[in-house]
Amino acid sequence: MSTIYVVDGARTPFLKARSGPGPFAASDLATQAGRALLLRQPFSPEDLDEVILGCAAPSADETNIGRMVALRLGCGDKVPGWTVMRNCASGMQALDSAIANIQCGRSELVLAGGVDALSHAPLLYSESMVRWFAGMMGMKTVGQKAAHFLKLRPAALLSPVIGLMKGLTDPVVGLLMGQTAENLAWKFGIDRQQMDAFAVRSHQRVVAGRAAGHYGEIVPLVDDKGNIYTEDDGVRPDASLAGMAKLKPFFDKKYGNITAANSSQITDGAAWLILASEAAVKKWNLKPLGRIVDSEWAGLDPAQMGLGPVHAATPILQRHGLGLNDLDAWELNEAFAAQVLGCIEAWKSDDYCREQLGLPGALGALDEDKLNVDGGAVAIGHPVGASGARIVLHLLHVLREKRAKRGIATICIGGGLGGAMLVEAGACQ
Repeated sequence: MSTIYVVDGARTPFLKARSGPGPFAASDLATQAGRALLLRQPFSPEDLDEVILGCAAPSADETNIGRMVALRLGCGDKVPGWTVMRNCASGMQALDSAIANIQCGRSELVLAGGVDALSHAPLLYSESMVRWFAGMMGMKTVGQKAAHFLKLRPAALLSPVIGLMKGLTDPVVGLLMGQTAENLAWKFGIDRQQMDAFAVRSHQRVVAGRAAGHYGEIVPLVDDKGNIYTEDDGVRPDASLAGMAKLKPFFDKKYGNITAANSSQITDGAAWLILASEAAVKKWNLKPLGRIVDSEWAGLDPAQMGLGPVHAATPILQRHGLGLNDLDAWELNEAFAAQVLGCIEAWKSDDYCREQLGLPGALGALDEDKLNVDGGAVAIGHPVGASGARIVLHLLHVLREKRAKRGIATICIGGGLGGAMLVEAGACQ
């Protein structure tokens, strides 16, 4: 297989959803991040072979957002732009699609990444209200319309349906993503204090990573009022166990332990990487961050979707003869503290590894000093379409900072899937 180089990458600050839609649409986020990235390259946007953008929830006026952003970036009419969707791993799927096209010779130089502006998720009418509107459209006389209007029951029909909640609910098993994480907490005996301690650590690691200059991949955003956004704004430097303990469970109010604080935040953000063949690296005299060596997708029970990283990363380890701690760093997306802790416990479990992974026994205990060393989505947020690209990009930066060799970026995916990529640091040989 031909070598796939990651030339460079950039992402926006991740902006926490607060009261109402945030200052940027998804296409704005992707355009600003992509523009900053392309401006520092020796090639022009028109030299790209294609642009691939992952997005789980584009707005109605951003159909084929990948093409829309490619045109806004100045790639010209002839550079194809297209959109992929694999839920939480849409950004990682964009990378994998670019890899496939480079390996089969269709492309040499690709801009690939992901975006979502979850604060812009719509409020919807209920099906009953839609039917009422449809009925009104069929009424021809004033009397018919008046009679139909009297059938309107505002309390029942006008209550909005939260689009984001529908998007975060598995349609097959009928569970919110947080409820699937509660399943893992129950399965592996993960308690509230463990979840909260993990969440506090995530915030602390982001704060420490910032202080050490480990977030150099972030490029600023500027809104239409001239306000500048330079860093992830959901990080809490004062995060503490005492503060975490004050929050009530959100997904299972009676028996659960998962809260808004030990879950990833609803966030807006974009992340891009430039992928290149060896020929493109030499043609443009590029200095890559590293290489994507292998990738894997896996399926599992949707009610246990948070264990997707275990099912996706393990085959990569097996193919390359690696143990968990033979890697120098891991980026495991923090959808929920309980979900990451569940993955750690699954690898430590003889029963789980035998029954679900076909291994002779437990794979072992992952060294948590190698895991999400600069924090993760619990602290900085999880703009669904962007996160898969973000963790690959940040992992390469971690390896460069540590002067280390290789790591795995892996993510759980709503619907019962997992994705993983093995990357190596270093330039073209």
